[in-house]
Amino acid sequence: MDMQFNNPSNSLFFWAVVLLLTILIVGFFRRSLLLKRIATPRLISRLTDQSSNARRKFRIAMIIAAATLLCISLLDPRWGTKYKEVEQQGIDTFFVLDVSRSMLAEDVKPSRLARSTTAIEDVLDVMGSDRAGLITVAGDAALTIPLTLDYGSLRLALDDISPRSVNRGGTMIGDGIRLATESFTDEVRDHKAIVVLTDGEDMGSFPVEAASAAAELGIRVYTVGIGDSTTGARIPTTTYGQPAYIVHKGKEVWSIMNPDELINVANAGNGAFVPAGTANLDLASIYAKRIASDSGRSFDSVKLEQYIPRFQWFAIPAFLILLGDSWMSLRPNSKKEHNLFEATS
Repeated sequence: MDMQFNNPSNSLFFWAVVLLLTILIVGFFRRSLLLKRIATPRLISRLTDQSSNARRKFRIAMIIAAATLLCISLLDPRWGTKYKEVEQQGIDTFFVLDVSRSMLAEDVKPSRLARSTTAIEDVLDVMGSDRAGLITVAGDAALTIPLTLDYGSLRLALDDISPRSVNRGGTMIGDGIRLATESFTDEVRDHKAIVVLTDGEDMGSFPVEAASAAAELGIRVYTVGIGDSTTGARIPTTTYGQPAYIVHKGKEVWSIMNPDELINVANAGNGAFVPAGTANLDLASIYAKRIASDSGRSFDSVKLEQYIPRFQWFAIPAFLILLGDSWMSLRPNSKKEHNLFEATS
């Protein structure tokens, strides 16, 4: 059976299982030693009549089994295949991803940046035979993944994205659009798109002019606004290892999504603005229905083979095990209480 894991980076959670097992085993032996110090064997047998070592070992095994199953489900295991018919569009798309510190704001859960990377991964599932590339931008722009059909390498790059992916802080969206325009590998006009995912903050990089220049070459520019456009959110950081928020001139910095700028960029780029805000973003549907149809050449449809997600096969048993463990711990134990009364009277 062919199996794949879509989130292998979550394997780090298995170390938490090892730590939990260590704590439970140490607690088990410490309890046994403490009982031997304060009570006689006969009294111990009465005190632990309904809480034998075998039962405690069984509960430890249940907890570890549940934690292990949850960790496996977090890896997003997939096996078995299904087929999805997708029309080949023959479009080249560069994703320009804002990785500035403001994208760490948590008005979108878990953060603006995490939501953006997830949206790009969703698009990769429906791209068919379209080529895709990735440019990261903050204080400067970097060609992270050139145009490729190897979506696996693009997914790996997205897993490693952080504000440290570029050399300088700030936000220079215009530089990202210009680098994407220069990075298309053929001179054929049209059938190209740039999708910018950002909160709209820019530091004078002239993104409207960059989008207009791209449109003159037949490249459509689409903008996706991530974040709250009304109150915004603070930008998390750490101070001496403790959670904190970015402060400027004694005041906490609040980052607000700028839809006006992104609308102007999309209009100049002959594309469209997607006001994702803080809602769930189905960028895959938007790509298939709007971006690909606007920019692509229609070819024959093909059937794509996709692995079927099976995380629930592990998450549900883990939940049932934890439910069973809770039932065991809440079960009334009148006999034990009776024995304890006899032992102390």
